[in-house]
Amino acid sequence: MVKLIALDMDGTLLGPNHDISRRNMEAINKAMERGVQVVVATGRAFYEAHGIIRELETPLPYICLNGAEVRNESHEILSTNALNTELIHKVADVFRAEDIFYQIYTDRAIYTSSVERDIEIFMDLAGQMGHLASEERIRNFMEERLERGTLIETDDYRSIFESEDENILKLLASSSSRAKLVRAKNELNEIGNLAVSSSSAGNIELTHENAQKGIALAHIAEIMDIDMKDIMAVGDNLNDISMLKRVGTAVAMGNAASEVKGIADKVTATNIEDGVALSIEEALHSLEEKQEAQAGESAES
Repeated sequence: MVKLIALDMDGTLLGPNHDISRRNMEAINKAMERGVQVVVATGRAFYEAHGIIRELETPLPYICLNGAEVRNESHEILSTNALNTELIHKVADVFRAEDIFYQIYTDRAIYTSSVERDIEIFMDLAGQMGHLASEERIRNFMEERLERGTLIETDDYRSIFESEDENILKLLASSSSRAKLVRAKNELNEIGNLAVSSSSAGNIELTHENAQKGIALAHIAEIMDIDMKDIMAVGDNLNDISMLKRVGTAVAMGNAASEVKGIADKVTATNIEDGVALSIEEALHSLEEKQEAQAGESAES
């Protein structure tokens, strides 16, 4: 019986324009009304995710930055897993050697060495997913982030590495060269103490080895006294695998990577086709059937 639903954001809950469809929104609200807890499990930082999720009627717990930060429904931080300076320098050396562009995610902001490069990456990612991207829309989005201070352009990452005022929670590297990414992943996996993953075919996401969606979800489940077999998780990419492997019902999006579909119990529709809503509606229908059956058994006894 599903008691908790964990939802990835990009490529899963969100559509091409990075928003929540009405049907997905209604399904989440209906689940919460029926007593089923919903948790957001995203590679995004809280300050990037919350602007979208707050459109829902009920506050939700967050697994942010693939589990590097976990927050309750009051948005209080329950746990943080930061990268230490030694690991950061080793990772930066790998990216520098392969000439791979990367961003730094801290508990305060995202740092980039080139906003223009970020725009190119957004355009490329949309293309990979078969979406027609609007450069104007993406550029406006980047300008909003710069104005809010959640995105900062800098030519000096060293000062961030050495800063004692911020925790570095994730590094996100992107390249159009699959060969570079493969070589970098191989080297990064040899470093140890790292969770090496991806949220698209053209990137690498790096967090501390304890910062994974599956570990964070298990932590939330323990706090809420919910068995992992009573959890349904929905995702589309490699950074979702750690939670999909741990739950009772693993759902892959129709647009999910083949590796994700390969370990899933079910495959739903794509993010454009409201696959999240469909999976929630199916879970709620099964829940109603079980409750009716239990009620019937109680009446007979």
